[in-house]
Amino acid sequence: MTRLLVLIAGTNNPSNGVLLASAFAEGARSAVNDLTIDTVKLAALKIDHFRLEFYDPACTQEEDFCALQHLVEQADGVVIATPVWNFSVPAHLKNFIDRMGSFALDATRSRGTLKGKPFFLIFTGGSPGAAWTGLMRKTVSFLPQAIKYFGGSVLGQHYEPRCMEGHGRFGLVVDKRPESLARMREEGTRFARSAAHYALDGSLPIRHGMMHKAYSLTQRLLAIIR
Repeated sequence: MTRLLVLIAGTNNPSNGVLLASAFAEGARSAVNDLTIDTVKLAALKIDHFRLEFYDPACTQEEDFCALQHLVEQADGVVIATPVWNFSVPAHLKNFIDRMGSFALDATRSRGTLKGKPFFLIFTGGSPGAAWTGLMRKTVSFLPQAIKYFGGSVLGQHYEPRCMEGHGRFGLVVDKRPESLARMREEGTRFARSAAHYALDGSLPIRHGMMHKAYSLTQRLLAIIR
């Protein structure tokens, strides 16, 4: 069995991110027969803000966080769908990334423990694609970098531009973009197949597997230097 976790970071309803993630999941289901998909809306969870005590092995984490930690650990692939707000992601997603260090890093906090787990990132925003390429991609670069530091592998990213009904009016628009939904289904198909291989033997697509090994080696070398 292959298991995917879809994390929804947006708060709008209806949501462009949710619709894109749903198309992604549809493509995933078409590619892998024995597939389970868990979908979680981060804003609906009660997760405390990060504090250093959360790194304490004796610390008792709250129920919602423990449940989400279990889903991440059990997943063979994780999809994060998030809007870009004011050049970053919503605070509750950033907080969860901070909190992940309690289980996605070893005791030295210098090596990731996710063993190459595949991730896919779906971003939505009001800016055009050129703004994403030129600036906005840099402002959210901490997200894929944190995932890699935790030992995960980012197999792909998608930015959906101009998610606005008009000037200054945000709203649902991707339901009128069949090409974007089709692309998400294609990405979901590819990602699910990669996740299925990962579930079977821990393997990744060749390029991503080599990148993960190189990054892991760098982490080990840095730990020795420290």
